[in-house]
Amino acid sequence: MEITNPKYQNQGIHVISAIFTVDKGITKVLLIRRKNDPFKDYWSLVGGALYNDEEVLQGMKREVFEKTGVKDIHLELFDVFSKVKRSPLMRMIALGYLGIVDKEKFNFVKETLKTTDADWFSIDSIPPLAYDHNEILEKALYVLKKRIRKTDLLSQLYPNGFTMPEIQKVYEGILNKQFDRRNFRKKLLSTGLIKETERTEHFDGSKPAKVYVFKDKIDVIDVF
Repeated sequence: MEITNPKYQNQGIHVISAIFTVDKGITKVLLIRRKNDPFKDYWSLVGGALYNDEEVLQGMKREVFEKTGVKDIHLELFDVFSKVKRSPLMRMIALGYLGIVDKEKFNFVKETLKTTDADWFSIDSIPPLAYDHNEILEKALYVLKKRIRKTDLLSQLYPNGFTMPEIQKVYEGILNKQFDRRNFRKKLLSTGLIKETERTEHFDGSKPAKVYVFKDKIDVIDVF
């Protein structure tokens, strides 16, 4: 590596987070409104530039906290976005992260030093976003749909367990697909993702339903 080569200079890294929730069967993503240029007053995904003295995960957590006021959110790397001119300022590689949270427990701030607003947007009503964030969001949603079929990503929503009607509503909202109640239960149990507990809970005023939890160790196939 020739450190003086100009082609190595003027490059940076963005850490961008697509934070999803499911609200009454509707999949939503958290967007923030930018206060500064470039893309002043545009909505965007949560994120910003990585400092040159921090590791990627450290920077990602810092950006989420600075833009939302939230700490300790579980986010997973899902892709890298490297178009040369994705930023008008300089070459910026973007590392995309995604996560899913309980909207009622995710108490974010509406305004920060670098944002003027924040809100949940239905994925069917996304405005033009800053940078290439529409493209990043589209890919994040695609990966989210794949991961909830094959991993325990939804355990972030239900750390203490869930009833079958609850989890079915979430799957239907994210996958935009309706399932027969009995077939859904059979298919989800066949994945090996979850296990039954001895507890029961009420959901939406219905009679008590069994509570399930995600397993710690999983090896599943895509059945949805």
